[in-house]
Amino acid sequence: MTAPARPPQEDDLLRYRLSLRLGSVHARQRLSIEQESDARITGPDRRSFHLENFYSAHGFIRGCLKSVGLFARGQRNSRRLRTVEHRFILPSLPPAFENFRVLHLTDLHVDMDRENLEAVIRQIQPLEYDLCVLTGDYRRLTWGPVDQALEGMARLRTAIGGEAIAVLGNHDSIRMVPGLEDMGYTLLLNEHKALTRDGQTLYVAGVDDAHFYKVHNLHRAGDNIPDDAASLLLSHTPEIWREAAHAGFDLFLCGHTHGGQICLPGGIPVTLDAQCPRRMGRGYWRHNGMQGYTSPGAGTSVVNVRLNCPPEVTVHTLSSGPR
Repeated sequence: MTAPARPPQEDDLLRYRLSLRLGSVHARQRLSIEQESDARITGPDRRSFHLENFYSAHGFIRGCLKSVGLFARGQRNSRRLRTVEHRFILPSLPPAFENFRVLHLTDLHVDMDRENLEAVIRQIQPLEYDLCVLTGDYRRLTWGPVDQALEGMARLRTAIGGEAIAVLGNHDSIRMVPGLEDMGYTLLLNEHKALTRDGQTLYVAGVDDAHFYKVHNLHRAGDNIPDDAASLLLSHTPEIWREAAHAGFDLFLCGHTHGGQICLPGGIPVTLDAQCPRRMGRGYWRHNGMQGYTSPGAGTSVVNVRLNCPPEVTVHTLSSGPR
């Protein structure tokens, strides 16, 4: 099934807004790759670039889980979120940002399951934090309409207190950017934002998707960040861990892997769908002085189940260390 065509005037307005927002090259590149991918996905050969787009994959996995009595349990698990508290020790952290709390949400796939979105909203409402960051994959599919995903993100935005800084993932269309920014999300697409407290600054940078679209640009995102400044990089995927570490970022937050989503006992992932060491597939890690955290995410992909891999929202507390 193909998505209904948008009116030409709507397409023209979207392209105009994106070219103003991103620059003509980035906007043209991202839109062109998406259109090419849509054509392949909906073409007669029914082939695509992700497991979730193979139409038989959903039914096959669901059928296998049902046959061994795990589907219903896995679906219940997907709606039982937990809040994970994590502490980063960052010696270069400005004193004004001591105990700064960052709520990290990722891989929400808000149009996958209404009950899961409700669970996320309930989970974050009582939390206390200074900033919310979101590291991509807000849409269920990697192609087609974006309206339902935008509706879910609008509902989520009302539950997020204060500023929300986000990047896009491989499931997300660049067509979502104007709508997300109109809701009050700050999108960082190979850009950075300076957070200031008492005259001191913490830099948050973000890159566009590096997994499928390969449109990340660490140079654009970080070139104007002072060398001695404390910096946090947002990326959808951990796959650029080496580039980011050598670029000098202090902290790296990401998602994409879902922690495996369907894991063997002991939390051993069957697959991570990411070209990175397995130690970077979930939780805390370090590389070349840079500290990272890969969240298993709050949502699900392909099928709405989780086994031996609970969904989470994460609250990171930043500290310069013992005083």
